[in-house]
Amino acid sequence: MILQEQSPEVVEFIRNALSLSPKSVPVAIGILYDAVSMELPIQPDIIFEEEGRLYFVEVKAKVASIDTIARMHLLRELWHRREPDRLPVVLVLAARAIRPREEQMAEELGIRVVKLPWNLAAPLKSEFTPSKSRITSEKSWKIVSRLLKEKSTSIRQLALQEDVSYGWAHKTVTMLIDQNIVTRHDNYVQVRDVGKLLNGIAWERPMKNLAIAEIPLGFRESIPAARDISSMLSGQQVPCAFTGYTAGGLYTGYAVRQDAIYLYLEKKHLEAFDKCFRGPDEHGIRAWIYAPDRDVFSGAQEKEGVVVASPAQTLLDLAGFGYSAMDLTKAMVEMYATL
Repeated sequence: MILQEQSPEVVEFIRNALSLSPKSVPVAIGILYDAVSMELPIQPDIIFEEEGRLYFVEVKAKVASIDTIARMHLLRELWHRREPDRLPVVLVLAARAIRPREEQMAEELGIRVVKLPWNLAAPLKSEFTPSKSRITSEKSWKIVSRLLKEKSTSIRQLALQEDVSYGWAHKTVTMLIDQNIVTRHDNYVQVRDVGKLLNGIAWERPMKNLAIAEIPLGFRESIPAARDISSMLSGQQVPCAFTGYTAGGLYTGYAVRQDAIYLYLEKKHLEAFDKCFRGPDEHGIRAWIYAPDRDVFSGAQEKEGVVVASPAQTLLDLAGFGYSAMDLTKAMVEMYATL
């Protein structure tokens, strides 16, 4: 059974490369979640079953990366550790190109590599592909965050409230239902497993991937520092938005760490920020600077004199800090409907 839409030529080429029968038994996607209770949204693109083995196939139209290999290895480890009596898994990486280093790493980890011809048809395209979609993409997160706010609502209302197409909203929610994160009763949907949702966000969009600088500041306390920096940057018409622990603490009223502040800043302003605010290492708090991967400034608001990212953006970012911020993230979820 093809889980991610692939062209028939791609599927047939991979099947032949693995010397599998055209009558290989299809496997339903539910096997990954019902049997393993996955806490991370990891899915192969294609699953074959033959002669007592499952073949988990990852298809890459571009150069295969170390991240892809690591995710595949993690999927197999979780499968075997949580369900040791299930069918053994053969990992297959099908890519148009793979560097020698990555190919050697795949070989060491027992991952079979299938090199796709360059002229082979690409995977079929659609507006949204569930197995490859990201719940943290800008449009998908609008739907997910609105669902968290409304608690229980219809897909149509989600689409209307966030000005997102019904098709996109429907497929986003369907993906979450398939992962046992969301449940549906009649025409209403609601989040059933917040923990699994937050884990998925931390996996998809870790904040460390957006970090561009850690700068010691000439301030002793985090909130006064954030307040002064907000004022000075606003006066210079430099867009910024505090997020993470800084914004989460202001939204929830929870006490948070005072040794650092967290903010979005465009890369072009980083050098000037460094020159203006850098202080001695031994005395000041630290500023963690993140480059925005979407529009994080237009929805910003002011809280106690600090320009903070919107509640939806702050929640997304807090989840991206993983377990270190889990208590504050859950507090944001509990209060989210009132923010």
